[in-house]
Amino acid sequence: MIATFVFYLFATLVVLSGFMTIFARNPVHNVLWLILAFFNAAGLFLLIGAEFLAFLLVIVYVGAVAVLFLFVVMMLNVDVAELRAGISRYWAIGGALALVLLFETLAALLAWNQGGVQIAGRAPTPANVPNIEALGTILYTRYVFIFEAAGIVLLVAMVGAIVLTSRRRGGLRPQNVRKQNWRRPEDAVINVNPEVGQGVEL
Repeated sequence: MIATFVFYLFATLVVLSGFMTIFARNPVHNVLWLILAFFNAAGLFLLIGAEFLAFLLVIVYVGAVAVLFLFVVMMLNVDVAELRAGISRYWAIGGALALVLLFETLAALLAWNQGGVQIAGRAPTPANVPNIEALGTILYTRYVFIFEAAGIVLLVAMVGAIVLTSRRRGGLRPQNVRKQNWRRPEDAVINVNPEVGQGVEL
């Protein structure tokens, strides 16, 4: 009874937070409602025993992505009135996408009521193995090459983003790494013994 009540509580808050994320007028409020939706979704993951996904949702999405969105929105000082000025021309595309998502949701519910979909080739996990250990075992044994390929793709994307956004600015002294590595202590420090009343000549 308690588990059912907690499930409906988290599910209701997720749905309400999702609606408020879409319909809130202030961009900062949009991000805050999104964070609340992530927390409640993490609670739903905990109810089904997927504690790793719950912690991952809180640490990665709430702790990094949502907070990054919040800082970006607050720093950019977005003009909401200007953004909403031309929104009417996108109602047709948005309505079409909403209908497609509604059709997919109804199709998924129909398939679930018919007994679910049996996925062939899924890796079996023992019942006495924790969730995180089972996921790590499968990820680093059966899908290790796919995992490494995903890491390479993310690395290439990160390097590409740095290269595309880097700009050379004039009037700056560039850093000579080779010269710094070959610098010796006697090249930087000079011991002098000036006489009384005599300054140090540089």
